[in-house]
Amino acid sequence: MKVGSTDVAFSASTKEQQAKRGSRAQYERVERAGGWSSRVTPDLVQFLASVRSFYLGTASADGQPYIQHRGVPPGGLRVIDETTLGFADYGGNKQYITLGNLAENPKAFIFIMDYANRRRLKFWGRARYIEDDAALLQRLSETTLGAPQRAIVFDIAAWDRNCPQHIPQRFEAADVAKALASRDQRIAELEEQIAKLRADV
Repeated sequence: MKVGSTDVAFSASTKEQQAKRGSRAQYERVERAGGWSSRVTPDLVQFLASVRSFYLGTASADGQPYIQHRGVPPGGLRVIDETTLGFADYGGNKQYITLGNLAENPKAFIFIMDYANRRRLKFWGRARYIEDDAALLQRLSETTLGAPQRAIVFDIAAWDRNCPQHIPQRFEAADVAKALASRDQRIAELEEQIAKLRADV
């Protein structure tokens, strides 16, 4: 952790609003305790290994925001080191808004929503795209998706997890199908056992 890490989100205006609305004391305690984490922890590594979807927020030099959804195979948002995340960038609609924003404003934000476990993670930091590092591209690429066009590297300034309040619980279709298949297999096994018991009687 580093002191002042919450300042990446808590501007003077934000702190003024917190004071006005009664939450400044709560977040002052967080700040005195060292603020939010700026390093990857073991539990975060475990969580990121299951992530299949996240949002990347960027802004142009004049502050126009843009949010891009990224769908990845589990673990596609990778830990490069204790302060850095990265992922492979594949071809899309060729608008290049994210690349254009990062070329003039490296400030970025990653938002991850885990509906199944009702938790959300927020990452503040700076991002850049890299196109000429074969080793990095190989490290981040997914063999099932072909060759990536570039890598996006995210340097963490701070990260925080929110409470589950107001998060609807939803599940991935593949996870539901797997659970139902397991249930159906168990039902079939029990029905077979019942049939044998009846035959014995």
